Amino acid sequence: MNMQNKLKTRGILMLIGFAAVLAIIFSPVFPEKMNGLDFMDNLFNMVSKGSSYFIPAALEDSEQYAGKIIDVTITMKDEKEAAATSGLLQKSGVAVSTTGSQLRVRGDMSTILKNSLADSDLMFANNSDAVQQKYGFGAELALFTWWKSFHAIGAALNKQKKFIEAKPFATIRKKALEPAYNYYGVTPMNWQDNIGLIIAALAFYVAYTLWYGFGIMFLFEGFGLKIGH
Repeated sequence: MNMQNKLKTRGILMLIGFAAVLAIIFSPVFPEKMNGLDFMDNLFNMVSKGSSYFIPAALEDSEQYAGKIIDVTITMKDEKEAAATSGLLQKSGVAVSTTGSQLRVRGDMSTILKNSLADSDLMFANNSDAVQQKYGFGAELALFTWWKSFHAIGAALNKQKKFIEAKPFATIRKKALEPAYNYYGVTPMNWQDNIGLIIAALAFYVAYTLWYGFGIMFLFEGFGLKIGH
């Protein structure tokens, strides 16, 4: 067998092996009957959630705004959204008056921040029932409404040139509300407890990519095609 035939055979065998492993990856043979992609996606979601818990720090930071009164008028998308926003803010102990989709909010900004963080913490712990019982509507809707109302409140405070007061609303949106909403339902995991599995997954990804690349290269060279640049 000449060299070209050897390269062609080697390339074909490598690609057959690659396809066989790919079939296994897409089969529900991993824990909880997941396929390989879902399993690894779930693993890295759990690890990233465990590294995205900033709520205690945000709660501590909110203490400095105790006694600081804000008075803003915000406009929500429609009356339904305004009603949901009003429910959240009233549970925070601030005065809210609603006219259509517009709300006037006046009260201690620390109590607003702390209430949103309490809801974020519950959702981060996958305890949506407590949030739903608190407001009488879905927990995910509650967090999304917090997120939208904080955007509106921050914008209103910026218009008043109260940039210091606006900053924590933006911070909590990014570091508390968004992670709590996006990671709802995911069990957090400490990456250090699974470092072996994580390293193995990354090593397999690199090796599997090279496997495919060399298989294609050997096959092309076996057909007399040269890969160059």
